[in-house]
Amino acid sequence: MKVKKYLASSMSEAMKDIRQELGNDAVILSSKPVYSSGFLGLFRKRNIEVVAAIDPSEKHNPPIKKQKQKKMPAEKTVSAANPGAESEQADSGLKIHSPAPESEQAKSLPAGEILKELAQLREMVKGINYESANNDKKYPDPLQEIYKTMEKQEIDCHIRAEMMDALLTKWFSGHHDSPMDEITGWLKAELDAKISAVSDFGGSFEKKYINIVGPTGVGKTTTLAKIAAESILKQNKKVAFITTDTYRIAAIDQLQTYAKILNVPIEVAYNLVDFKNAAEKFSHYDLVFIDTAGRNFRNHEYVRDLQKIIDFEREMETYLVLSLTAKQRDMEEIFMQFSTIPIKQVIFTKADETASFGPMLNFIIKHRIGAAYITNGQDVPDDIEKASPRLITEIILGANKK
Repeated sequence: MKVKKYLASSMSEAMKDIRQELGNDAVILSSKPVYSSGFLGLFRKRNIEVVAAIDPSEKHNPPIKKQKQKKMPAEKTVSAANPGAESEQADSGLKIHSPAPESEQAKSLPAGEILKELAQLREMVKGINYESANNDKKYPDPLQEIYKTMEKQEIDCHIRAEMMDALLTKWFSGHHDSPMDEITGWLKAELDAKISAVSDFGGSFEKKYINIVGPTGVGKTTTLAKIAAESILKQNKKVAFITTDTYRIAAIDQLQTYAKILNVPIEVAYNLVDFKNAAEKFSHYDLVFIDTAGRNFRNHEYVRDLQKIIDFEREMETYLVLSLTAKQRDMEEIFMQFSTIPIKQVIFTKADETASFGPMLNFIIKHRIGAAYITNGQDVPDDIEKASPRLITEIILGANKK
């Protein structure tokens, strides 16, 4: 494997140098903007650093031959990452930098070492701040549109960096004539694979007692009723309700109304003894859904109050409900507040009340926790879908917006 790093003033110039040196079959491993040190931090010049590779053992189209020119003095190129390091290419005139001193011996390295080095090169682009790259219109027009979509959806810059690195590799590996629909398909596949690698998705209840927790105003009671209705109507389950939400008078009335409509029994638990009695009463039911009080998530006493009322030692699964209208910082704080309780999955609500779904993706990937359901309205038993990597990808890219 022959690996080289190129420094050029633009991507097109870099691609020209790569074709001349490695040929048209070279593969782009990574690319990023780099800046010269300038004078006292001023007058910094922006360049593009591209890492390309080709396997000399395979047959490839020969590199583009350059016309012979008079031998000029060696051109010195200074790397922005290491201003003191200079490389001379007396005959080629190319601005080429070795990825590392060890890479000069890549031809003699074992295959495992080469693969390891390539993986390290790919890691180089993960921390790039793509905001500046976007302002400089770094990407070809179709990829620029993809970038703007991810930026508009408020997808984390590190995730955008990974996606754009994958798309650039595809683009410069002979797919630069692909239509926009196909390029969007690349992004769908990349996002789908990244989300799928996180955890399990979709509510599949493996235990009898299903606990629904979350802050006030996220729609816990309505969501509980939707899931219960699905369990009754589609799965023919025998269902019961327990509510510990005694802080709001209307909350008990609301769940009692749903219980009457669905024809299921309901018990109110004011303390741990009440809860244990209700749980025993419903022990022969398939699923027992537990509604909890919505409180200010910044109140540390809230979670401790839950542990005083609910018997978490039982055969129980807990789902955290988060509103997609909340700021990502609030989602993070809510999750941390409930971290003392084992959270199986999250349920995202109010998808119909926002146009920005990137925080959902950021949260899932950061905390490596799957989503059970996504709700998009108030109608019971409708307006709820089982979450999946494909559904989340389609929501983010707007494929299933009404």
